[in-house]
Amino acid sequence: MQTENNKITFHPADRISSIEPYFFSILNKKIQQLKSQKIDVIRIDMGSPDLPPPSSIIDVMIETARKNDTHGYTPYGGTKAFHQAISVYYKNRFNVDLIPQVETLALIGSKEGLYNLTMALVNPGDVVLYPDPGYSVYRTAALIAGADAYPMPLISSNQYLPDLDQIPSAVFEKTKLLWLNYPNMPTGSIAPLEFFEKAIWFGRKYGFVIAHDNPYADICFGSYKAPSILQISGSTDVVVEFNSLSKTYNMAGWRLGMLVGNSQVVQYVDNIKSQMDSGHFEAILQSGIYALTSDQSWIQERNKIYEERRDIVLLAIRSLGFFAETPPASLYVWAKLPESISSSMDFCSNVLEKTGVSMTPGVVFGQSGEGYIRISLGTATPRIKEAMDRLIGWFDRQE
Repeated sequence: MQTENNKITFHPADRISSIEPYFFSILNKKIQQLKSQKIDVIRIDMGSPDLPPPSSIIDVMIETARKNDTHGYTPYGGTKAFHQAISVYYKNRFNVDLIPQVETLALIGSKEGLYNLTMALVNPGDVVLYPDPGYSVYRTAALIAGADAYPMPLISSNQYLPDLDQIPSAVFEKTKLLWLNYPNMPTGSIAPLEFFEKAIWFGRKYGFVIAHDNPYADICFGSYKAPSILQISGSTDVVVEFNSLSKTYNMAGWRLGMLVGNSQVVQYVDNIKSQMDSGHFEAILQSGIYALTSDQSWIQERNKIYEERRDIVLLAIRSLGFFAETPPASLYVWAKLPESISSSMDFCSNVLEKTGVSMTPGVVFGQSGEGYIRISLGTATPRIKEAMDRLIGWFDRQE
């Protein structure tokens, strides 16, 4: 604390003093400024589904909320019925058997679970292996915990899979936690079960936890069907998996997710969560139970909408000289900038200011993401078409 001109200045804890604000928090402020200037901004940056959940899910929430006895605290980590619903979903979707309330835990959205897992497992000086590019929480949570955050580059020549053989044994020996995420954000890439088997082999050999972040498992195109890492026999010896209702059921704002797998790790996270939150609204849990256990056929039709948007984006950006592989899953197109463009941050900033189209610079997800942009498919199809038209028009004006 310092005092200047009778004004007290407070300083943050050392653990967060070097942590930069979340990129999308800063971007939101910039977009609000542009909107205040009457600029029509088309957001294809955040992975927030624009489509609502099926009306039947919403009906369950409304009906439950109207009851007199559904407004108190719910059990820490979710109700028994919600734990059972998680198990039903994993059995039906992946043919994976989970023990409810032992190998399952409700989360207030999976993001808080990602952070809390690190807080529950990692000590200062431990190593956390994280994908680069990847979700920023993997790295920042490790840094806040005082760990050594060790990046695993994801590059196109290796199908955006980390090359585990290139990680020194001395690093593995200090590793406490390894993060994986397939279908991948931001690249849209996928991982075969053989890769998961290899990762589990390393986890068993060196005694670290593998955390698989799997929120895009049900956004798949064509005949592809994403697996769970827990489909591998004996995986729960070293594995936990995160999943979420945000993307699968268009319930991002409802904040409902799950942690499943190794029972010891699930208990550790349950313990830390019980110190800091008081569970979910009963109506949200009941809606989640219905979503997880009811007819899932509507998801395929929803995915066709994303697939159409994906193809619109790919056609446009490829015509402008971007290189982009066709993602078989996830909510994103990951595109390599033309050689004439060196900075993804500058490019996205210029496009936003000149066209009102907001995309995400690849460098936001790590240094290996420099030279790329990420485009989200979670925006209405006509608006995505308009965004691509604006982008093409802007490129034409540069010539």
